[in-house]
Amino acid sequence: MIELLRTNDPVVISFAEALLRDAGIDHFVADQNMSVLEGSLGVLPRRLLVPQDDLERAKQLLIDAGIAKEIKGA
Repeated sequence: MIELLRTNDPVVISFAEALLRDAGIDHFVADQNMSVLEGSLGVLPRRLLVPQDDLERAKQLLIDAGIAKEIKGA
């Protein structure tokens, strides 16, 4: 899986997950449970990963939704 985005914002992660789920794109949120170790301060960013084959489609989905600035490398 390839990193699509990395953010500390739980709203962005939730929104991106909903977009991917509705589009039928498999995804995985990495580092989600790290908040327990850091005391739930939101200091450590979470990473949203998608399969390599779906990366371009997932990027376009986020661009169309208006959150292109969150895409890794954008």
